[in-house]
Amino acid sequence: MNKNKIKIGIIGAGKIAQIAHIPQWKNIPEAEIVSICDIQPSTAEYVAKKFSVKAWCSDPQELFRNQEIDAVDICTDTQSHKALTIDALSAGKHVLVEKPFASTYADALKMVQASQKFKRHLMVAMNVRFRNEFITLKSFIEGNQLGRVYSCDATWFKNRDLSKLKKYWYSDKEISGGGVLMDLGIQMLDAAWWLLGNAEPASVKSKIFNYSSQIDVEDTAVCMIEFKNGSVLNMDASWSILSEKEKLSASFYGTDATAEINPLSVYKKMHGNLTNIVPTKDENSTKRYIRSYQNELKHFITSLLQNTTLLASGEEIATRLRLIEAIYQSAREGREVLL
Repeated sequence: MNKNKIKIGIIGAGKIAQIAHIPQWKNIPEAEIVSICDIQPSTAEYVAKKFSVKAWCSDPQELFRNQEIDAVDICTDTQSHKALTIDALSAGKHVLVEKPFASTYADALKMVQASQKFKRHLMVAMNVRFRNEFITLKSFIEGNQLGRVYSCDATWFKNRDLSKLKKYWYSDKEISGGGVLMDLGIQMLDAAWWLLGNAEPASVKSKIFNYSSQIDVEDTAVCMIEFKNGSVLNMDASWSILSEKEKLSASFYGTDATAEINPLSVYKKMHGNLTNIVPTKDENSTKRYIRSYQNELKHFITSLLQNTTLLASGEEIATRLRLIEAIYQSAREGREVLL
């Protein structure tokens, strides 16, 4: 792309757009938000004025027709992603879409096919893998500091008030595609699988729970994924486990070292002693969260300007939905699912 600034249009002016996307776009010199779109005109107008964006609208098609816009950032509910993404791509826009990528693997494939047909970039906002500790650990693993990584335990517990959750779209399966697996689980699955080198999965065994009668989606999920190279990923995600604090953590076990995340440490034997070879500098959880979006959006812009390979591309993240569907199948049928 022969230009020095990417013009952005945002669809969906809700919480995630206002907290994580818009403020970070404003901090990237190579990006400029030119229009905000929301199905509620008053919300679109309010958010545009709040963040000093010159234009707003309530019809996505109006935004797609805007020739000034190079890329669209989709921050809406999951069920709307497929249609909005395909329409944006067909209008010649590059697309960044919030997770979950789509409600189903089949929908994700259609979105990927559209990006290929119209030759436009398609990236999914999987911000967890863009946290600094995950990026640093990726460099350790690729540098063979852990040796052969054969096992990973990944956990994300966020104790939510389930009595209030039913008011939000992500507790409605028709809109969200699922519960905690589509909210927290898909992000941990993506980040851990990426760190494991995107090995080809062989099988999955899972169990899901819903201890709240007030929502129609799962609030807890436990699964084990075995890969064809022999490595194993154990993943737990929950909205309901009684934990004093939110817990986002991962442990990677290699033949030469063990790595733990949040905060990052890498333990190796050196001169007969177990030593953490990672500097002890750490950030609080809010800074980690904000910085993950900074890293993610900056990567998207750099990929557009330099036409470089995208991390968390639509094609890559579609494989996550395929595996999520296998996790649901295993839980539903009470058996191991071979892939």
